[in-house]
Amino acid sequence: MTTYDIALIGFGGVNRTLAELIATRGETLHTELGFGLRVVAITDLRLGSLVQAEGIDLSIPLKLDGGSETFAEYGGSADTNNESVIRNCTADIICEATFTNPEDGEPAVSHVRWALESGKSVCTTNKGPVALRGAELTSLAEQNGVHFEFEGAVMSGTPVIRLAKRMFAGLKLKGFEGILNGTSNYVLGRMEAGLGLEAAISEAQELGYAEANPAADIEGYDVQLKVLILANELLDAGMELQDVQRQGISAVTPENIRKAAREGRRWKLVGAARRNLDGSVTAGVSPVALPLDHGLAGISGATNAVSFDTDLLGAVTVSGPGAGRVETAYALLSDIIAMHAVRTGAAANA
Repeated sequence: MTTYDIALIGFGGVNRTLAELIATRGETLHTELGFGLRVVAITDLRLGSLVQAEGIDLSIPLKLDGGSETFAEYGGSADTNNESVIRNCTADIICEATFTNPEDGEPAVSHVRWALESGKSVCTTNKGPVALRGAELTSLAEQNGVHFEFEGAVMSGTPVIRLAKRMFAGLKLKGFEGILNGTSNYVLGRMEAGLGLEAAISEAQELGYAEANPAADIEGYDVQLKVLILANELLDAGMELQDVQRQGISAVTPENIRKAAREGRRWKLVGAARRNLDGSVTAGVSPVALPLDHGLAGISGATNAVSFDTDLLGAVTVSGPGAGRVETAYALLSDIIAMHAVRTGAAANA
């Protein structure tokens, strides 16, 4: 039975959880999915790098959590050596889950490029490479006969990209609108309950929903990247980041919230794109006071949702978790499952 060798680039919550799934459920996954997974390389800013072509004993990296030990004490290096590891390790698939600069997508863009250039497939949860260099990297993957998958970049483990591409056959997609950031959605919900903006943000930070600097969520940067990904992937928009208008929720006041409630409306940060009559696409993110009977008005907390506007079915809404370590780790696994399906389908048709 097929076994894929994988490299985990970044060993934070997502890739660590993927490693835990492989360590604890590997045999079950092997039986259910028809393939096995073996980790042959791991890199991490704190731990360094560990490469073992015969497979890494995952009990070792999984026990290194917050201490002073590095991979150097287990036959690896205290340095990440990302380019060397990605280009030269024996992995079939690179699982990329590092922190990324939203302005240029680095270092994840380089991680993905090095992998594709060296003939390795990539699955990533990073928005940056997909939003800012998606077409370029997809083309590079095709040139090298490998895969570039990124389902987790938009709604974590909820498969909106793959669902729309594969399940909407025969439909014309006219546009979409969605709640694509759980932090801002939680903050608006708490403001509706009576908290001010700053108090709601502080509460979100205490619960781990918001970063110490919450600007990416509150000011709409995160949703802007996700809208760009969906517009380009599903509407073939050919857009760049500056084409997606952005407005966050910092200007929404408690009085705005109260006024909307009196009018039977609820504020949401909505990311949307729509194909115009001339074929062009308009996209943006902004706070909107939605009527309570709107399909997105009832989406609460950290849940995400996208409503697709189709010609034959009307609005089709998909909702699910938009964050979480397990959910995002599953997105990587779903990408590998998709790669395997293409491979086995091609082999069956050969």
